Amino acid sequence: MNLASLDLNLVVALRALLQERNVTRAGRRIGLSQPAMSAALARLRRHFDDDLLSRVGGHYELTALGQVLLDRTSAACDLLERLFSSQADFDPATESREFTLVSSDYAVTVFGAELARTLHQEAPGIRLRFTQSPTGVVENTGTLLSTTDGLLMPHGVISDFPSTDLYQDRWVFLVADDHPDIGDRLTREDLARLPWVTYQRTYDAPAVRQLGMLGIEPRVEVSVDSFQVLPFMVAGTRRIALVQELLARRLHGTVPVRMMRPPYEAVPVREALWWHPVHTHDAAHIWLRETAARVAASVAARASA
Repeated sequence: MNLASLDLNLVVALRALLQERNVTRAGRRIGLSQPAMSAALARLRRHFDDDLLSRVGGHYELTALGQVLLDRTSAACDLLERLFSSQADFDPATESREFTLVSSDYAVTVFGAELARTLHQEAPGIRLRFTQSPTGVVENTGTLLSTTDGLLMPHGVISDFPSTDLYQDRWVFLVADDHPDIGDRLTREDLARLPWVTYQRTYDAPAVRQLGMLGIEPRVEVSVDSFQVLPFMVAGTRRIALVQELLARRLHGTVPVRMMRPPYEAVPVREALWWHPVHTHDAAHIWLRETAARVAASVAARASA
């Protein structure tokens, strides 16, 4: 496929048609007349050799290919918009724009809040929007990064995209203060026999994947989509949970749980900021990454103090 031979305006028309499923509404949405939109649909049908929209009764439905193209077209338009909004220069003191970062609640609490405070002081026109990491982030990393400004995620979960290291953390286990079966230390036998509460998908964490190498399969009783919920699911039960030490210290005293060291040499949490290659040389994103690295250095310094 030769991009030079394509009319990229058709990408915008395609998105509108697939989302609206109506020629007139799609044309109104992007400022084209009904005949012009019908002509665009005809060109798209010839290109894909597919109807894309098929009439069912009094309305249109997407064909199988149209359904596939729906998500891809949205991602392509988002990426094109970000590509053509790239800047050669960026002055954080005077610019006004929004950055969207995908993150777990752990990274927002430990790092994102400090980043937001720094931007509040240094870049008053900059807005930050944090969105929750989806469960399919590993399988759809490229699509996710193409529609956002960055992803806060530790090494060992995703790869093959540019990143900058932020800070390092350690894993600890949480158990109830009054746990009847655990004394001063955890054993590997405890990890195998006790029920777990985990964050989303247990196997995504490198520290948990280590357990498989030790022959230990976590017996997951509860799964949640928030690291901050883990202590509440542990308190008053026989469950255990694996959580980052910096977050556990932030939550210390909120619920009756205690931290315990893993009974194995757990790989550290190496938090990083990942981005799509289209952002690599953009002045605004370079500034964001440099600011993130500076804020992360202060987070790391306080953690080691």
